[in-house]
Amino acid sequence: MSAPIRVGLIGYGLAGACFHAPLITALDAFALSAVVTSRDAAVAQALPQARVVRDSTDLFEDRAIDLVVIAVPDAQHAPLARAALEAGKHVVIDKPFVTDPADGAALAALAAARGLMLSVFHNRRWDGDFLTVRHVLDSGVLGEIALAELRWDRYRPAIKPGWRERPGAGLLNDLGPHLIDQAIQLFGMPDGVTGDVAMQRADALADDYVEATLHYGSCRVIVSAATLVAAPRPRFALHGRYGSFVKHGIDPQEAVLRGGGGPRDPGYGIDAPADHGMLTFGDGRRQPVPTEPGNWSAFYEGVARAIREDAAPPVAAADALMVMQVIAQIRRSAAQRSP
Repeated sequence: MSAPIRVGLIGYGLAGACFHAPLITALDAFALSAVVTSRDAAVAQALPQARVVRDSTDLFEDRAIDLVVIAVPDAQHAPLARAALEAGKHVVIDKPFVTDPADGAALAALAAARGLMLSVFHNRRWDGDFLTVRHVLDSGVLGEIALAELRWDRYRPAIKPGWRERPGAGLLNDLGPHLIDQAIQLFGMPDGVTGDVAMQRADALADDYVEATLHYGSCRVIVSAATLVAAPRPRFALHGRYGSFVKHGIDPQEAVLRGGGGPRDPGYGIDAPADHGMLTFGDGRRQPVPTEPGNWSAFYEGVARAIREDAAPPVAAADALMVMQVIAQIRRSAAQRSP
């Protein structure tokens, strides 16, 4: 049996504590050895086997660490990833990859030159609803797609504390990468992009509304995230020549992890029957489609294979870079449309 891959986690906020740490510790392939944070008590309670490190430099200099996972505010992604790669560590970066696509290209080149794995945590590729949408599309039951809508609606009239709602962050950087990555996975890179970005809440300091149309010939794919929608629209709606597929609700994995559960819990990743999607055909026939089980653990299983077997990373840096390029196009389009 191979020795576990020793992991150093930078950041123990929402992403580090609720997403990365539970997924890593649930797999025998990894040993979460160190965490860079000031939250000593939280780490001691949840991860007694991990030591707390104050400075990420100490982590990079630790020869026992094989993989560095970066789960900190967006602006820190590029410099921390560069330092980790230069120290000879494999790297996972929480989304978004970087804030400047040029930094992403440089990191990808550095990882390739050093023979190191670099991947980005686009975990929503393993949402049950997305896996179901992909299966429906691949089946051809809808025929040629004319319109696809990928929406993420929230009702949060109050500004939440934390860096995600401060200048330089915002909804396009937070939920946009998930939606855009899913769109690219389904349809490829768009021919063109039309974007609309706004701050709708009175006290907003960063964008809290995004809607972009991705152009694919005559097909249109809409990605949208909003903060003032009390009655959420479908998470996915796909309309084709033969019919439509509509799916409401959000994948349940995040709620389980945020509630202190883990991927080994019974029923983890299983969608409620009431939230199953529905096919509606042109002749009026309707057919429910059970949601496939979600499995965010597949991301870290892929990371282990990439490190141990030199397999392709579960999310290639080139894929994450395409997402950042589309985000940049959305911002440019929105800026051109602003009065």
